Amino acid sequence: MKQAFTLAEVLVTLGIIGVVSAMTVPTLMQNYQRKSYVTQLHKVYNETQQAALQYMTDRNALDLKEAGLTSTDAVTNWVKTYFKVVNSCGTDSSPCFANEYKFMNGISRGALFSNNTYQKFVLANGASISVAGHSNGKVSFFVDVNGKAGPNIIGRDTFAMLIYKNGIIDESDGSEGEDTLTAPLTKEKRDELYEQYCANGTAGSYWWGCFGKILDYIPEITY
Repeated sequence: MKQAFTLAEVLVTLGIIGVVSAMTVPTLMQNYQRKSYVTQLHKVYNETQQAALQYMTDRNALDLKEAGLTSTDAVTNWVKTYFKVVNSCGTDSSPCFANEYKFMNGISRGALFSNNTYQKFVLANGASISVAGHSNGKVSFFVDVNGKAGPNIIGRDTFAMLIYKNGIIDESDGSEGEDTLTAPLTKEKRDELYEQYCANGTAGSYWWGCFGKILDYIPEITY
């Protein structure tokens, strides 16, 4: 006599599978999305790092200040020359960036940029960037790795970076016009900035400190 499952047993089994799937699939999707954001950030990071180093090489300069990357106009020309730009938004944020961003704790930051002179672009890889040059050779570099698309969360798909005059990209504490920090930063300094700004964001407050936390793990990413 052949053994078989009853209809009730099949339905119970399917019900269990459904419950387990409902519990695990959202978590798996969330983890996949987070990894995809880090992977895209890694691509932007690599492209930007190579562009900075190539800029110095092309001008036979020891650093970005000597190479002449000392103003927003110079940085704008650098982006247009060394990156694949699909949209130049000028100083207007809305064509390139979302109108609202949130911190990881759910608090709204509002718009990232308000009436500043930073230049905004959309790159061929889908990322939106905002850049500004400084007289000491540092470059403020802000990125939303998937453009205006969500989740628009600082520390998830949106990051503030600083390109130091030696061409190294690292965390920023907002002192772009000063020489108080040199790259690469220590892990301790990155952790300090993360706790000070990224992890404890409040409405309208500074939003640095998130990139350094990711930077500690970027070398471990494999494809």
